[in-house]
Amino acid sequence: MLYGVIAIVGVFMAINGNMRVGKISSFLSYAENFTKPFNDITSIFADLNVAVASANRVIEILNENEEISDADLPELKKCTGTVELKNVDFSYEPTFKLIENLNLKVDSGKRVAIVGPTGCGKSTIINLLMRFYDVNGGSIKVSGKDIRKIKRNSFRQFYGMVLQESWLYNATVRDNVAYGKPDASMDEIIEACKLANAHEFIENLPDGYNTMITERADNISAGQKQLLCIARIMLLKPPMMILDEATSNIDTRTEMKIQQALDIIMENRTCFIVAHRLSTIENADVILVMNKGKIVEQGKHTELLAKGGFYYELFNSQFGN
Repeated sequence: MLYGVIAIVGVFMAINGNMRVGKISSFLSYAENFTKPFNDITSIFADLNVAVASANRVIEILNENEEISDADLPELKKCTGTVELKNVDFSYEPTFKLIENLNLKVDSGKRVAIVGPTGCGKSTIINLLMRFYDVNGGSIKVSGKDIRKIKRNSFRQFYGMVLQESWLYNATVRDNVAYGKPDASMDEIIEACKLANAHEFIENLPDGYNTMITERADNISAGQKQLLCIARIMLLKPPMMILDEATSNIDTRTEMKIQQALDIIMENRTCFIVAHRLSTIENADVILVMNKGKIVEQGKHTELLAKGGFYYELFNSQFGN
């Protein structure tokens, strides 16, 4: 900024005849050298602000209470895919009721969609299902077992998750797909990638399945990252699925491929789908409609449209007549 001010002064001096035009280049070079230390100081302060903010966030995480030990609890050995939420109450703050008396029974293989405006609390239900938070009242059961009375990892392992932000690590494509099943054969991995619509693009990578994913996974596209994450789940074949805005960061053409892969992976699996694009959840067995942290409507797509309520308004805002 300081350099810009000095440069403008030089131009005005030239216009007013106080400086020859041929001298402007020398003047600007002087201005750049003069302001460089100030620019360096500004850059240092900016870096310090970022470092302080990062340090504060790390301290917040370190100060978080650890999960209550579940070492003495039994494991969930088998999972039928049934999930039941009974009289569930939950709030982050005691003074603000978020979820009240929620009842939902999900049979094996059914699809539950959770929709609503940004920040309405859709992901809160996912956090409760995974027991990242405990309910304040009522219970959540998986295969008839209260999730507070079994080891967390023993029921979490039965969920496959496809999130808005895909996560890959610095290793080969093969190792990334086999992350949850490192002993998988190459034939199993290829079959999973074919089902996920990922095999074709993998074959076109420089080293195919042996291509190294860079540290930030910036050598493949966002859509390709999602397809690899879906292939990872195809390999594991879990009985339950959580899809959290899985196609929100994807272009329309890639979304079609991902949606085809998701349709395959959701077949005969219990699925919880957090969705912004309502076109992706029209076939859900039940839709939970949330607004301002509360479930305001519940039912099938056609039933909710017929009511002409909040879901009807959301749907028409995307596909207005």
